[in-house]
Amino acid sequence: MNMMFNLVVVVQVISALSIIALVLLQHGKGADMGAAFGSGASGSLFGATGSSNFMSKSTGVAAAIFFGATLALSLMANQRATTVGGGVMDKVVKPVPVTGAGAIPTTVSAAAPAASAPAAAAPVASTPAGAIPK
Repeated sequence: MNMMFNLVVVVQVISALSIIALVLLQHGKGADMGAAFGSGASGSLFGATGSSNFMSKSTGVAAAIFFGATLALSLMANQRATTVGGGVMDKVVKPVPVTGAGAIPTTVSAAAPAASAPAAAAPVASTPAGAIPK
């Protein structure tokens, strides 16, 4: 699949470069229209143009190849299986919460402070709140 993708990319680049070269090499019709106003050939200004030459036909073929390669690349890009990783956080395992009787601790550890010890009193402010400098 990767080799086919690379081949289609190469075909698309070559067709794009050929379109650029063929368009730049063609003789524009704008110069003929400007010259037609003063030379009395104004009937052919907006009339039917002649049959297309080799350059315009090959430009159309290159454009069709470019269009086909673009469609092929879009289809190939849609079929590629890509996985989007979230990084390090994808590997984190969330612990399952314990419910029921197992969630209530039954023993008190020695590191926990005793419940009968008196709590320390909060310090009392000696100045009123309005006297605090700002």
